[in-house]
Amino acid sequence: MSRPATSAIVLARGLGTRMRREAVGVEIDPAQAAAADRGLKMMIPDARGRPFLVHLLSSLADAGVTEVCLVVAPDHNILLDYFAQHPAHRLRIHFAVQAEPLGTANAVLAAESWRAGRDALVLNADNLYPIEAIEALVTLDGPGLVAFDFSALVREGNVEAGRIASFAILEIRPDGTLARIVEKPDPATLAAAGPAPWVSMNLWRLDSATVAACRDVPKSARGEYELPEAIALAITRGAVLQTVRVHAGVLDLSARGDIASVAARLATLEPSA
Repeated sequence: MSRPATSAIVLARGLGTRMRREAVGVEIDPAQAAAADRGLKMMIPDARGRPFLVHLLSSLADAGVTEVCLVVAPDHNILLDYFAQHPAHRLRIHFAVQAEPLGTANAVLAAESWRAGRDALVLNADNLYPIEAIEALVTLDGPGLVAFDFSALVREGNVEAGRIASFAILEIRPDGTLARIVEKPDPATLAAAGPAPWVSMNLWRLDSATVAACRDVPKSARGEYELPEAIALAITRGAVLQTVRVHAGVLDLSARGDIASVAARLATLEPSA
């Protein structure tokens, strides 16, 4: 039986292209606008001035994670300064530099020396996941991912129903293991998935075998090394990933239009990293 995975790799290197774009009619405060202009999604403050990242780290700690590696750009002084002034008390924070924005599989490899052979959770820096979903991966017996009920994401999170085609649809075997990931599914695939498909929100538990596929996966059509494609490669090599099915929402901070509603919902929480 695998040990609990109490280490997590948070992917915080993205360029934030969607977040940088101006949005007509979107009202955000100057501090939020400043972070959005730089594409620093995880540092966008809530309605009480606390960065989104603090809420994410607090959820990780609540779920049993004790050590976090933030995969960042070479210029990450804003993060260093923040943690110098606001040190974490429940988590040990580390940094790994991804020299170029070459995709999520490449970002996982940037933290490989830190992972040191341990199973580790891997997740986005711009999503706030349910604590119970994170905890399920911490205690899972081996590699896997969370499969989210899309209707629950719409009902309880801030995901719009019309965005379903931009998500990754999961095909799950009767025994609960992952059969296939379909990125940006076409209409026929969506229709076959039914009214409430299972989707990935990039919340994973990886082991050495799945990470090895990150080294071998070819570049995608976007010119990046993508984690879902690496997982697909690992499955063809015999890797077995369990799915944890969750009926709950996720707060997604991808674009400027998300900021006001996410910030307001976070204002009632009391995060502690």
